[in-house]
Amino acid sequence: MLDYKLLQALAAVIDQSGFERGAKHLGLTQSAVSQRIKLLEARLGQPVLVRAPKLAPTALGRRLLNHVQQVRLLEHDLLDQVPALGEREQRLRLAINADSLATWWSPVTGAFCRDQGILLDLVVEDQDVALKRMRDGEVAGCICATPRPVQGARQHPLGNMRYRALASPDYVTRHFPRGLDHAALREAPAIVFGPDDRLQHRYLEMRGFQEPFPHHLCPSSEGFIRLAQAGMGYGLIPERQVARELAEGTLVDLDPTSFIDVPLYWHHWRHGGQMLEALTGHLLRHCGEWLTPFAAEPATS
Repeated sequence: MLDYKLLQALAAVIDQSGFERGAKHLGLTQSAVSQRIKLLEARLGQPVLVRAPKLAPTALGRRLLNHVQQVRLLEHDLLDQVPALGEREQRLRLAINADSLATWWSPVTGAFCRDQGILLDLVVEDQDVALKRMRDGEVAGCICATPRPVQGARQHPLGNMRYRALASPDYVTRHFPRGLDHAALREAPAIVFGPDDRLQHRYLEMRGFQEPFPHHLCPSSEGFIRLAQAGMGYGLIPERQVARELAEGTLVDLDPTSFIDVPLYWHHWRHGGQMLEALTGHLLRHCGEWLTPFAAEPATS
């Protein structure tokens, strides 16, 4: 049988990104935590952590992290009957894309988290790669653009986030005096959220343009908008995030007839307890107020 004190040490080291911080979180010495990890590896006969060049769980370590986080959620369901199991506040570690966090996530989940006493540990990840966090056992749920769930999880369609190509009026005058022709797109600086962000590439491919293009990298939703307003580049921005800027004219649409809809899906563990089920139901009831609906799809597991 697994020794959950050893698993707790593994989870703390990964959650806190290091042995020293993991030990402090548990109220133990760094040596004690290190010994628990070594004992866990000795009992299992294989490593659970890769220590260099960067601390990370092995494939077995990811499975164990997945397991211990699910146990925490299931234990929370028993608190009314067994109060000694732990504190009533429940911490949920979730992966979410920055644009959802900057727009609909807080209005949709704020009251629910307050009422249920949920503490969130949010990992900000691009919508195209967030599911990897679940596959690696790092999070209990995620918002991503992938409909196919990982093993042991369920998926629910939430809706589309609509993006438009926006820039400042001055930028449009300087870089697109003749419209969005290929010569202008080859020279005009764009803004890209990060290396995993392919929205700008998709937009250019829609216009028949696939050549390399100059671009800024800005991994901040708010900073992305500020760069566009400052005339530094154009980029794909959620229209719900910039309603005021569009109304005031500090940002304009490069082509009002075109947009990109990014489908968003909620993934969560199939056996994640009542709290995850309740959060899932809440998201499905309220996301339609913020996201553009798309054709109904059955939840998958």
